[in-house]
Amino acid sequence: MTTIERTRKPIRTYHPRRGRLSGRHFDALERLTTTHGFTPGDRVDVLEIGSGMGEATLEMAAADPARRYLAVEIHTPGVANLLANIEQRGLTNLNVVSVDALDLCREHIPDASLEAVHVFFPDPWPKARHHKRRLIQPDNARLLSAKLRAGGLLHCATDDLGYAEWMLETLTNEPSLRNRFEGYAPRPQSRPVTKFEQRALAAGRTPADLMFVKS
Repeated sequence: MTTIERTRKPIRTYHPRRGRLSGRHFDALERLTTTHGFTPGDRVDVLEIGSGMGEATLEMAAADPARRYLAVEIHTPGVANLLANIEQRGLTNLNVVSVDALDLCREHIPDASLEAVHVFFPDPWPKARHHKRRLIQPDNARLLSAKLRAGGLLHCATDDLGYAEWMLETLTNEPSLRNRFEGYAPRPQSRPVTKFEQRALAAGRTPADLMFVKS
């Protein structure tokens, strides 16, 4: 990671969470934030927004060594856990940064540079008065689309039905994006099942995937 100025935004799309750090996590943050971090100008092929504890990101990067992945996560235990697992697995194509992902895109990701953007299980902000905080908004969809190369993929997933419908409508209305499927996408095998998704399934919630391609 590197020090990137966090510009103030009128509306946050995430809710910072606190969590305890184990000794392993403290050690990972101390030693690995430089070697597995991000410096503006670094090559990024796949941007993962909100990597959580890093389970899915780790497996996808390991299975796709030719592309460089950048995970963005503001939850410190998640960052530390992913850093520790990157070292344990010996991955060289995955980096982590803890900043606002939209600020990162605006300031440090060149237009038409990404092959894919992943937005897996973002905060659904289910209350109507909080819908303005959802990550997938018309302006943000336009921003993420601008960062994709022609043919690049914006892949979203959520276990919240209301947010899934919101995503589908918002992304369908973005003229620079085209849905690869009629409605929701079939669940791709390339997206690993995380503990979070397993809990959603156990609670009777069926995750929805959406795959939109840059025109």
